[in-house]
Amino acid sequence: MDVIEKIDRLRKERGWSVNGLAMESMLTQSTVNNLFSRKNEPKLSTLRAICDAFHITLAEFFQENDPDNEYENEILRRVRALSDEQKEAVLTILRSIG
Repeated sequence: MDVIEKIDRLRKERGWSVNGLAMESMLTQSTVNNLFSRKNEPKLSTLRAICDAFHITLAEFFQENDPDNEYENEILRRVRALSDEQKEAVLTILRSIG
């Protein structure tokens, strides 16, 4: 798996520009621009910041795409992005249907 390609795919899925990714990950624009222009693997700290912006863990980033897990991974990504109050509301709904 190419790390830069995966970052780019995740960025595009969210409709973010390269500068938008920099803002969301709280990295400098030059850091993110250099990732794409030089095609260098990011430092671990940079990749962590990018994963935080995507609301995924490093383990999820490196997890191979398993079609069975893709649905669950999307749910987890969306739940992680919620506020605590919203998470509690989702949990209440899930408990009521299952």
